Amino acid sequence: MKHTIATLALSGLLGITAVGCAVTREQSTVGEYLDDATITTRVKAKFAEDPKVSGMAIGVETLKGVVQLSGFAKSAAEKGRAEEIARTTASVKGVINDIVIKP
Repeated sequence: MKHTIATLALSGLLGITAVGCAVTREQSTVGEYLDDATITTRVKAKFAEDPKVSGMAIGVETLKGVVQLSGFAKSAAEKGRAEEIARTTASVKGVINDIVIKP
């Protein structure tokens, strides 16, 4: 069921992006933009499936295959797990972990 939801979300995101995307200066092609959107969606879907990571509290942005994580984690373990998930996602070239641990 979760896989189906993630697939539908990815399809919807790609459909919206293909129809009206504005490629920024940092991204050289529409293809790169779509690749980055796909990576972001994959990471967010994995967060949603993982009981140790709060997908609602952690933001994900991707630029040229590099994923940037931001937001708040409840513990160092959650922060580390989020980074591990991002690093092991297909097509990710690197991860910048800017997650802050809540005191």
